[in-house]
Amino acid sequence: MDAKEALAKSSIFSALERDSLDALARAATVRRFAPGELLVKEGDEAVAFFVVCDGQAEAVKGLGQEGERVVGTLNQGDFFGEMALLDGFPRATGVRAAGDCECLVLTRWDFLGVVRSNIEVALAILPVLSRRLRNCEDQLLP
Repeated sequence: MDAKEALAKSSIFSALERDSLDALARAATVRRFAPGELLVKEGDEAVAFFVVCDGQAEAVKGLGQEGERVVGTLNQGDFFGEMALLDGFPRATGVRAAGDCECLVLTRWDFLGVVRSNIEVALAILPVLSRRLRNCEDQLLP
């Protein structure tokens, strides 16, 4: 799957016009991860945004520690890493490959550059982040 196709299948970018997808695809690189390989480490500074192109990854709290727990499974089209890029806080969870996994990776510099220069991309991100926040509230609040 090429970068543009993978981005178009991701819920965060699925509504974007071709030019916006092209800009993101030009900035992205493909990385492959082996089963069990760490994609991001909880607590680290965010340096990239990821879209899962193929395979599966797991978001894990307390990765590698006693009592670690899988808090989410990431499949084709799912994305992660945008929150830490946007707010500058450390990674909230670790992410590891659940099997062979291929991701599109946009560095912080490239991701924020596209967001700053393309209002369509910036506006596409907002409703997705809002839905994630609502889902968290639904789980926490009665």
